[in-house]
Amino acid sequence: MSYDIYFLNRRPDQSWDEALEELEEDQDVEVEGLVPPELIEAWDRIVPRARGLLGEIELFENGETCELTHHATGIQASVFIDEVAITVPYWHTGDEAERILGLVYALAAMIEHETGMGGYDPQAERPISELAPQQGVTVMSAASGDLRKRFGNDS
Repeated sequence: MSYDIYFLNRRPDQSWDEALEELEEDQDVEVEGLVPPELIEAWDRIVPRARGLLGEIELFENGETCELTHHATGIQASVFIDEVAITVPYWHTGDEAERILGLVYALAAMIEHETGMGGYDPQAERPISELAPQQGVTVMSAASGDLRKRFGNDS
């Protein structure tokens, strides 16, 4: 389970709900091919900025996927053929959740800027541009606490 941020090319006449529904429908269809050149160019600009924000990151790139992982926090940003997303596991609570979500939202702002796509936080049900980290902290802390109760502190 993870806290997710999705990036969408939303049409001006399209609501966030409609754009998310379209994304879900697209995820049901297997897409093959390479990450489009414009996203590769954006990725090449995102990576050094992400290093400046997060520090040491691990990269994976194979033409179909570009991923960066920050192991200390669990933050992962991914560019697939037809999708861009950030995920972070539900490990964090309280002040730590607020710090981590601050990093997630800062990374999301970078991705928005470099890709031209709009970021959306489905947990808070709002676009990234309208959110402060505190708005997601309650969701992350509650989910993390619930998972710890169910599966123990090592989850």
